[in-house]
Amino acid sequence: MDADESFYSAIELLKRMISIPSFSRDENDVATEIERYAQNVLNLFPRRYGNNLCFQTPYSDKKPTVLLNSHIDTVKPVSGWQHDPFIPLLENEKLFGLGSNDAGASVVSLLHTFILLTQKEQPYNLIFAASAEEEVSGKNGIESLLPNLPPIDFAIVGEPTGMQPATAEKGLLVIDGTVRGKAGHAARNEGDNAIYKALPVIEKLKNFQFPCTSKLLGPVKISVTQIQAGTQHNVIPDRCDFVIDVRTNDRYNNNETFTLLQEVVPGCELKARSFRLNSSHIDENHPFIQRCIFAGMQPFGSPTLSDQALMPFPSAKIGPGDSARSHTANEFIYLSEIRNAISLYTKLLDGLSFSINHQRFI
Repeated sequence: MDADESFYSAIELLKRMISIPSFSRDENDVATEIERYAQNVLNLFPRRYGNNLCFQTPYSDKKPTVLLNSHIDTVKPVSGWQHDPFIPLLENEKLFGLGSNDAGASVVSLLHTFILLTQKEQPYNLIFAASAEEEVSGKNGIESLLPNLPPIDFAIVGEPTGMQPATAEKGLLVIDGTVRGKAGHAARNEGDNAIYKALPVIEKLKNFQFPCTSKLLGPVKISVTQIQAGTQHNVIPDRCDFVIDVRTNDRYNNNETFTLLQEVVPGCELKARSFRLNSSHIDENHPFIQRCIFAGMQPFGSPTLSDQALMPFPSAKIGPGDSARSHTANEFIYLSEIRNAISLYTKLLDGLSFSINHQRFI
């Protein structure tokens, strides 16, 4: 398969993916279609783990292992679509459809890059993985797949970045906060209003700044995004609950972040939903990043979360498309973006040489 054949095959597969609803935790049908396409058209025979698919070259423990990964699930369509989001529509070299940009284009581009790279021996083992549940950071996605793979030394995570390398990514910490008061009748001077007690707590969170700022990711960002209190109009609320969305940088892990916030609002009960989704960062001296820089590409820090947060090894986020199109009505990808992605991925990875401890590169 040459570059042109790879491009046309990638477009055909993406059209098929768009036509199959693949919401998070319900990716069975699209995984089956990709599996069939790989076998019948590409002559590849993936291993399947739940709704995750894996393609792998013969493994050698004397070589480092590179993982190419992107996700097959989508969010649900928002209102405002001008046509059926599950019918691929090609207009003016734009392919419209749910998941076309996030992240179907990355899936098909990385899969066909895998095919091109494996047509000759590479100085590394190569794995392509199409994973599930990325949009909800689910436990049955990449997190469940990784234990079934050999040790990974470096990963490319396909997300819409305009084919610029994100060398750092913010993490996510969701915290439930509770401030307690005392119930009473609203008509009398009774009780201790939990809403009023919560207001200065929320104000402290709004104004608090973490001491350390990241060069690529900026400061930790704190947002109170939901609030709930009271049972009826004439009862002083004895409890006020709210949700804090914290986007962490690479200067703090999620446990450190949580501890600092507890010190900021000592009168508030805080409970983290999970500590799994930490910020990630890769050294710019890594061989892949050095190739990107040499090619004139600009490393940047990404504010959006991806499966990088669940990867305990060096990774870079890079893929076709524009993050601003994700989760929007009339989502689309330019055909030229897919052609360019396959070409650029292949050039950056072909012959890439690095030691397993990442200290040496060519």
